[in-house]
Parts: sequence; C-alpha cells; structure tokens
Amino acid sequence: MTTTPKCRHCGSDMPMTFVDLGLSAVANSYVPMDKAGEPEAKYTLHTRVCPNCWLVQVDEDVPADKIFTSDYAYFSSFSDSWLDHARRYAEMMTKKLALGPDSLVVEIASNDGYLLKNFVAAGIPVLGVEPSGSVAAAAEKIGVPTIVEFFGEKLAKRLSDEGKRPDLICSANVLAHVPDINDFVAGVATLLTGDAVYTVEFPHLLRLIKEVQFDTIYHEHYSYLSLLAVEKVFADKGLRVFDVQELPTHGGSLRVYACRKDARWTEQPGVAKVRADEAAAKLDSEEGYQGFAEKVQAVRDGLLQFLNSAKVQGKTVAAYGAAAKGNTLLNYCQVGPDLIAYCVDRNPAKQNTLLPGSRIPVHDVDHLRKAQPDFVLILPWNLKAEVIRQLADLRKGGTRFVTAVPETTITV
Repeated sequence: MTTTPKCRHCGSDMPMTFVDLGLSAVANSYVPMDKAGEPEAKYTLHTRVCPNCWLVQVDEDVPADKIFTSDYAYFSSFSDSWLDHARRYAEMMTKKLALGPDSLVVEIASNDGYLLKNFVAAGIPVLGVEPSGSVAAAAEKIGVPTIVEFFGEKLAKRLSDEGKRPDLICSANVLAHVPDINDFVAGVATLLTGDAVYTVEFPHLLRLIKEVQFDTIYHEHYSYLSLLAVEKVFADKGLRVFDVQELPTHGGSLRVYACRKDARWTEQPGVAKVRADEAAAKLDSEEGYQGFAEKVQAVRDGLLQFLNSAKVQGKTVAAYGAAAKGNTLLNYCQVGPDLIAYCVDRNPAKQNTLLPGSRIPVHDVDHLRKAQPDFVLILPWNLKAEVIRQLADLRKGGTRFVTAVPETTITV
C-alpha cells in the first residue's frame, strides 16, 4: 500500500501531481572519467502540489548531504551576468540600509563569495554560511569568512548567542534548496532583530508554469515557490513580506524582502502586484497547475525531433553549459552521446567529467573551436545572450545556436 506524500510545510496530503519527470541522476553529481563504468544512483523526480498552502515540491527527498558535498561543482563566479547582478544588489542594499563598518551582512548559501566580496570591498563586515566545503574554501581565499554548515534554527541560535546581529540577511536561490523549509525560515526569524531585513531570491513558479521551465526542476530544488506559498511559510514563523521585485534572472525570479512582523518597514506596491498576478493565474486552486505535464512532453518531443533530424543529416550537435537544468532536460529526454557529441563548460570543476545520467563528456570551451560543431545547444537558456556573445567567432563560422525551452528554437 502506497502512502500519499505529505507537504513539507503544512503536513497536508498531496495527491495532485504537478509533473513526473521519471528517474533522474542528481543534477550536480558529475561523474569522474575514471568512474565511467560504475553504476549511478538515480531517484524519482516527481513534483506535487499541496492543496492547502500551494507549495509545489518534489515528493522524494535526496538527502542534502548527498547533494551539497565537499566536492560540489557549482561555483557562482563562472557567470559574468550573475556577478554583475550580485554587485548591483550589494550597492543597492548598502545604500538602502546605510550599511557601514559597524554593520553585519550574513549570506546563507554564500557559495564562493561571489556576493559578499562586494560588501568586503566596501569595508562592511560579512559572514558566509555555506554547507559545501569546496566552494567555501574558494570564498575564504578571497577574504570572505565562511562557516561550513547547513543553516537552520540551531545554527541561528548559536550565532545569536555569540552576539551576531546582522542588519541584512540575504540568500539567492537557496530557499528552494532546503529540505526542511520550516526549520530554515525559523532560523532566519531567530537571527533577525529589530528592523533588520531578509532578502531572498528564487525562480518564480508563475514563470516556470507559463514558460514551461520544467528543467529547473531537479532534486537539489526541494520546493518551487510562489509568493502565495512563501508568505504562508514566513507568516508561520513571525515574518512578513514588505516588498517584492520581479527580476529577469533564471528565466524570471522574485526578490522578496521580509522583516519581523513589528518592524518599521511598510508594504510596497510590488507585493500587491505579484499577489494579483498569481491570483489571475489561479495559483490558489488546482486549475492553475493542470495541463503542465502535457506542455513538458511537447518540449521533449520538439527537442528529440531536432536532434534525430540533425543526426540523420550527419550534423554535429554539441552542448554549452554543464548546468543542472540541462541535466534535467537531458535525463528526461533520455539524450546521450549518440545525439549530443559533447558538452563544454567554463568551470574547471566540471571539465573532464561526464554529465550525470546522460554520460555526455564535458570539455573546456576551447574544445568547440578545435572542431566547430554545426549546432550548439545552450543548456542554461537563461544565459543565451551571454553565451552567443562569448561564441561570436563560432557564429561567424556558421555554427547555429539552439535552445529547447519553452520550445526548440534555432538562432542563426
């Protein structure tokens, strides 16, 4: 007898499927070349919708310590556009909160110090919290003090007892990554005092649905977030949302500003605007989530049609960007080296490995120039413009660029 999964926030039964992507390898678990012959762990990648709090979530948890390991391969600093985004955020928040030498900025999931280094350069004290030793070590090397731990209420109480009183707590694309979202938010609430501010960015579920961004679903993302669900989770821990900004990052994200319920911050118009958009999309009813799986299948069919046609014509297809979203796409479509010859990536930690699941080899970007392919499939489609600019010489030579989401599109 199978049991109905329970919501990770409110504990309600979740009989409703959002989309089932089948079995998939863990998205950032790149396979060393010398382990090519060894079996690879795969887990169900099935998302459901809670009918009570409307939190969309994977229904099988891969333990966090199997994902965010000491050799975790995602380094934020390999995207120029993301570095610029982080710099502009740091400048904005420094001005908004009048941060200075007596302030403290804490970032949760601080990765390789890509964001906090901007505050350090401005003479503002910082503390990073990062569970993956590999990226935390990179942060320490550039002068960003980092605790190598998972964040939650227990760590927050310890930091509070040590006298840590951050003026700003920030996290980008981490709220979706925590298996126990209640413990995480309780930690934020514990560490916030007075008028201190918490900001969090996450890909907006509304954009995911409208633009069929199913490839942003992977085991590392335990939750898929709407403002509707986030406000419910925050309110339960004594936090309120006072502003929301809509961002272009990751295919369409929200930056949510929160504070303690009794803080001085007044609600800004952005909150009502996003609430209204989500209500219009019926994200507060089952209707808003129905039909998504069929749209996902259409994306798969379009990509496979393109790849099989290229193979029949004797054309070479390479992939750019060993991104987690790309691994979801390739695993769901069951694409391997017979259809995509190889992948390239700027990150040395991913080079000379095999993509998880698909086992497509990963090389450095110059590999594209040694044997110019007919097509380059850009797996991190949110960076399409940046990638095409980087590879302008290939484009002049006749290489065409392809993206698969929300439909297969060829850029000549």
